[in-house]
Amino acid sequence: MAFDRRTFMGTTAVTGAAVALTGATSTPAAAAGPQDAERRKPRTYAFTVMGTTDLHGNVFNWDYFTDKEFDDKAHNDVGLAKISTLVEQVRAEKGRRNTLLIDAGDTIQGTQLSYYYAKVDPITARRGPVHPMAQAMNAIGYDAAALGNHEFNYGIPVLRKFEEQCDFPLLGANALDAKTLRPAFAPYSMHRLRTPCGRDVKVAVLGLTNPGIALWDKANVQGKMTFPGLEEQAAKYVPRLRSMGADVVIVSAHSGSSGTSSYGDQLPHVENAAALVAEQVPGIDAILVGHAHTEIPEYRVKNRATGKDVVLSEPLKWGQRLTLFDFELTWEKGRWSVAKVAAKVLNSNTVAEDAKITRLLSDEHRKVVAYVNQVIGTSTQAMSSAEGPVKDVAIIDLINHVQAETVKAALAGTEWAALPVLSQASCFSRTAAIPAGKVTIRDAAGLYPFENTLEARLLTGAQLKEYLEFSARYFVRTASGDAVDPAKLTNAEGIPDYNYDAVYGLSYDIDIAQPAGARITGLSFQGKPVDPAAQFVLAVNNYRASGGGNFPHVPQARQLWANSDEIRNTIIQWVKAKGTVDPAQFAAVDWRLTRAGVPVF
Repeated sequence: MAFDRRTFMGTTAVTGAAVALTGATSTPAAAAGPQDAERRKPRTYAFTVMGTTDLHGNVFNWDYFTDKEFDDKAHNDVGLAKISTLVEQVRAEKGRRNTLLIDAGDTIQGTQLSYYYAKVDPITARRGPVHPMAQAMNAIGYDAAALGNHEFNYGIPVLRKFEEQCDFPLLGANALDAKTLRPAFAPYSMHRLRTPCGRDVKVAVLGLTNPGIALWDKANVQGKMTFPGLEEQAAKYVPRLRSMGADVVIVSAHSGSSGTSSYGDQLPHVENAAALVAEQVPGIDAILVGHAHTEIPEYRVKNRATGKDVVLSEPLKWGQRLTLFDFELTWEKGRWSVAKVAAKVLNSNTVAEDAKITRLLSDEHRKVVAYVNQVIGTSTQAMSSAEGPVKDVAIIDLINHVQAETVKAALAGTEWAALPVLSQASCFSRTAAIPAGKVTIRDAAGLYPFENTLEARLLTGAQLKEYLEFSARYFVRTASGDAVDPAKLTNAEGIPDYNYDAVYGLSYDIDIAQPAGARITGLSFQGKPVDPAAQFVLAVNNYRASGGGNFPHVPQARQLWANSDEIRNTIIQWVKAKGTVDPAQFAAVDWRLTRAGVPVF
């Protein structure tokens, strides 16, 4: 049955499920033993559900920011071309019709490949191209995919066009039309697997996305879509799927398993709710977990109502891993029941890229490589982010300087024009670099791998002090006299690099010998102590402004200005306009790590 797609605006939102009927045949085991023994032998069927998540625009094992093959310390590989090889191996082993392939979201944002086909040569253009991720996933043969929060980054029209280009349904049971409160996407898909005995096995895939979309992409979804909690919608749909005859229910959830939220009170529903869904909603057999960018080969959660284990698995991001859920079913009393579920992950660095996929998208790849290697200016010296997490480095100052200049220009002639403009930025990548000499798009874009946009918020000196104290939790407390290992000094409490902010325009020390909340000393502006009542403008990205990282004050602060262009593009355009990047014009050591007043470095 073909998937019935409906546009979001101007037509009725999808109210039913997409039904994908996958006919499957299995070779019956050869009869053995007396006929009576054969009749008494339990009838069984085994099948495998493969899963990916957080692909983030990765097709090739390629890093567009370094313009070379992807590599990291663990020598992981990335991309759908690698996943395709693993998938074909599993299908060859299990029998293609005894497998399903699903995804847990965050598909169309994250690389320059995906950016190019959203912004430079957009899929939404008249006679526009087919998105590379749709081409690759169609060729590999995905059966369903949940919506991720980053699917909404480029706006609903891009997402709807991508949906139209996919040969499989995009699922989101908790993505609702804001006016009708009916599903804006198919909530689930149903798949039929043919068995050698008994009736076919019906496998339901329920898709759930992240409620944080309402905050993170407020500009794109406000008044158009609303996103209730995962537990609420799972409790609504799982019984319905069982009543429709589903023998197996799998949830594809773009939501981590920790039960936490990074947005505090800003987020009305739990951000990482997959384990809560498993615990609270009876009738689920397995959950493909996404969003958290962690690797969980197998995690079992006992359902409170049934006492049965629900098996969770999260494959590592970008196509680095492929999850396998292996199901064993038995035919008893006229129905199929799940006897056993196990999960594991396969590593994509163990296989070669599938030439079918690399050939399919070779032209698109070449176009993007040419695009990112365009020269946009020169730099008087090399800059690196390698020490950015522990030192005030010029390359982070460049981000902040561009942001501050952009906000100053935007506020010129307004009542806020005379206020000092500060800026926040994080070390988004420890491998970002600007070379001495020619600067390309990929060099500048590598400073800012996220699609964040820029805002201006009004804060007081006292609020900024609290903001900086919150940010300084990132450092591991280290007593005076203790040895300092820069590699072990950061990411306290698991705080990621992108949730540590340096504020440009102020001077301050961070005393890492002190407990979190009492580390900022010597806070000053233009050589004078910061007045707690003084007003400042903070140039801040929309992620932080919407509550990302749960930093204090900024989400509630008055918005003075906002821009819809990505900060990455703002940096690229700034370099083009200046022609020359000279750190002497903007870089300074405004913050440092200390212990009892003594600099750590």
